[in-house]
Amino acid sequence: MNIITIRDIRKSYKLGKTSVEALRGIDLDIEQGDFIAIAGPSGSGKSTLLNLVGLMDNPSSGTISLFDKDVSKLKDKEMTDLRQKTIGFIFQSFNLIPVLNVWENIEFPLYFGKGKVDVKSKREWIQYLIEKVGLQDHIRHKPSELSGGQRQRVAIARALVNEPALVMADEPTANLDSKTASAIIELMKQINREKNTTFLFSTHDASIVSIADHVVRLLDGQIVENTRR
Repeated sequence: MNIITIRDIRKSYKLGKTSVEALRGIDLDIEQGDFIAIAGPSGSGKSTLLNLVGLMDNPSSGTISLFDKDVSKLKDKEMTDLRQKTIGFIFQSFNLIPVLNVWENIEFPLYFGKGKVDVKSKREWIQYLIEKVGLQDHIRHKPSELSGGQRQRVAIARALVNEPALVMADEPTANLDSKTASAIIELMKQINREKNTTFLFSTHDASIVSIADHVVRLLDGQIVENTRR
């Protein structure tokens, strides 16, 4: 069952007087439970594609259907609700809240997710995620007290806490050492298997590409490989 259907997506940006075509006619089907790696060199369009699928930006032309909804026909509130209730984001820039500690940053999406959530019933899940990303000794630390790799781990746990149907991850292991990166990838693969969560990665990481069951390679804004394993 497709949860994302992309047809002839194009995205252009103005760079001074020049128009830069970041995506050029992308067609892609993503199924529920996919563990998909979008790979390719810098500038190939990976992050642009993630931003469009994650409803963070609009295409110049073409259509994106997300959970059977044509996103171009959604009102702003409907789009916000769809993002909050179905999608978890892992950003390269972390986007943590500076005044909140590790626990509070991870907990925060629970207030805006799938309806009214009893946060107390989620304490074991939050604790589990904190232990899995190796931050049990930093629960009360704020982002300014953490290294870049630790902040990335908080961002990963936060993206998973609402048990979203779809997780969008832009270079999720870029700031992690190899041991931590392996543990994080295994955690995400475990959640993918157990909860049928769909993971969509933009990545240079060969270890993510090797474990993915669906690999899409971009070059100059076009798909040059689309392989299911």
